[in-house]
Amino acid sequence: MLKLFATNLLVICFNIYMLSFNSYFELLNLNILFTIPLVNTINKPIDNSKLNPDFITGFTDGDGSFIIRITKKNKLKTGWEIQPTFSIHLASKDKTLLYQIQNFFGVGSISINKRDESVVLSISSLKDLTSVIIPHYIKYPLLTKKRADFELFKKVIDIMVNKKHLTPEGLNKILSLKASINLGFSDVLSQAFPNITPIPRPNVEICYTDISPNWVTGFTESEGCFLIHIQQSSRSKLGKTVKLCFKISQHERDQELLYLIMKYFKCGTLHTNGNSKEIIVTRFQDVLNIVIPFFDKYPLHGEKRLNYEDFVKVAELMQNKAHLTSEGFDKILVIKSGMNIGRDHN
Repeated sequence: MLKLFATNLLVICFNIYMLSFNSYFELLNLNILFTIPLVNTINKPIDNSKLNPDFITGFTDGDGSFIIRITKKNKLKTGWEIQPTFSIHLASKDKTLLYQIQNFFGVGSISINKRDESVVLSISSLKDLTSVIIPHYIKYPLLTKKRADFELFKKVIDIMVNKKHLTPEGLNKILSLKASINLGFSDVLSQAFPNITPIPRPNVEICYTDISPNWVTGFTESEGCFLIHIQQSSRSKLGKTVKLCFKISQHERDQELLYLIMKYFKCGTLHTNGNSKEIIVTRFQDVLNIVIPFFDKYPLHGEKRLNYEDFVKVAELMQNKAHLTSEGFDKILVIKSGMNIGRDHN
């Protein structure tokens, strides 16, 4: 009898477990985004080595955003709610890096978009913004024009800390700041506040000495790429030649910064691609003697590191003249096929 009771109890517990398990996934599937607290729940281990603060700033110059959301809220005296947020939005392949950044700051939450598996780090707490985010970017300033967004964002935070956003005057001041941050007003805000005058954006000035090697690595992690080009060539016995290309792209408004980066590397040329400017380094000796030694000394931390490592493998093959043989050329084609968009991240 006791044995039968134990068996029935086990079956009941198992059924309850399966019901809870299935309900969990049914609920999960109803949501597009779900939020993960400050823990690592992905398969890849987090590199616990502390990221350099300049790396964080360089990466933010590429992929970070300072956002002020203003939404209708009739319960509030002003009728509008102010929601400041600092965020970094990445593709799923860089989940590990985003967790490292979250660990660096020690605050915020990560949301995963289940439609495309992209990941977003969001920090919206006024306490976290004032005690962690604002002090970091004051001490380690941004170098792109994004610094102007940060300066305006900081002014909004100051208004909110002093509770002035709860008054009509404070709301109007925030609206003037919001109008100059990122893309400015949405259509809803433009219709609701047609007479708001945007505050002039701060002028961002940088000099060569502002650029640090870890900032360059962080910026490259966001905006750089390592490419292998295969080109037709009548001079080669194989009829084709291999060219290595290191590139950093940025909007044309940051052209001055790109010139300073070229000055820092002492190589490369600046090209125009629509509204973007690109630093391109293709001279083999520059790649071999400048680009590769730099990133060996100041390594990348995200998935782009894998492309860099393949880039180095091809450089070594070329240095040994293997690219001039059919066997070596085929090896390079295999490496190239698995880089960038060809890489399997599963």
